[in-house]
Amino acid sequence: MLIHPWDAARDDAEWQQWLGSHDFGQLAVNGLPGEPPHVQPLHFAYDAERGEAVTHLARPNPLWPALEANPDVLLSVVDDYVYVPGPWQAPPDAPPEHGVPTSFYTAVQLRCTAHVVDDPAEKAALLNRQVGHFQPESGSASAAVDEEPYGRFLSGIRGLRLEVVSVRAKFKYASHKPEQVQDRLVAELAARGGSRDAAAREHQLRRRGVWSGAR
Repeated sequence: MLIHPWDAARDDAEWQQWLGSHDFGQLAVNGLPGEPPHVQPLHFAYDAERGEAVTHLARPNPLWPALEANPDVLLSVVDDYVYVPGPWQAPPDAPPEHGVPTSFYTAVQLRCTAHVVDDPAEKAALLNRQVGHFQPESGSASAAVDEEPYGRFLSGIRGLRLEVVSVRAKFKYASHKPEQVQDRLVAELAARGGSRDAAAREHQLRRRGVWSGAR
């Protein structure tokens, strides 16, 4: 992923705060020789203090042999994306039709070392961590070995602890554009009012001036 200086996260807190409310992504696993990579959509729970994300997958999932052969994986999360029409980005001294269309988005990529969890008690604890993240108000029984209602399902899944090795984060919201263009972008996003326009507009406003070399 190309990250220009003006699109880079200001600090770890910026991407960690965003990731705290985005917990669905795609796990990319290198394929075995002669095979393409595996890309698995999944929910996960990220724990900044432990430096890991936890998730689980069905035991019949075809990615397990490839993951065990090479545990170096990438968890990719993308959201707050919008299409930006060319006229919105036209330079102040150029006609609208000369503007260049683009995309705005936030992307966080966690490079991880994957640790497979097969011990039943450890799997139950991992599941409870996930449910605790997604259902802090509870409402579901806890998973426990040989106990209803979930104990009998533990054998059908394998847990994953994704130990974060490095992070690449990108907030692509025209932080380097002239103030007049940024004002136009804010107004156009508000006027269009699409499903992700409000989030993109918030990022665009929040990150104004983040690039010291703005022009």
